[in-house]
Amino acid sequence: MASSKEYLDFILEQLSDLSGVSYRAMMGEYIIYYQGKIIGGIYDDRFLVKPTVSAKKLMPEAPLELPYEGAKEMILVDNVDNKGFLCELLKAIFDELPLPKKKK
Repeated sequence: MASSKEYLDFILEQLSDLSGVSYRAMMGEYIIYYQGKIIGGIYDDRFLVKPTVSAKKLMPEAPLELPYEGAKEMILVDNVDNKGFLCELLKAIFDELPLPKKKK
């Protein structure tokens, strides 16, 4: 099942206090970037983030889920209605993520 544009728009609105949030559509789903780094994505209308130490600390009870068959597990963000929490989460995750690889 593909994710809806409405859910993407909702998540982007929740993250609108941060500068540098962008997305890229990929096979019916959406990859979410923060200041050029992939922080997670929207898969089947679920907001999933990379399982960093900070993300696990901020959401200790959050389940790990597969975004799609054959992918690595990611953390399901339940608290998508809390705009402040989502912005804090992205800021916390950012420093733990690697810079994108240079394209050849």
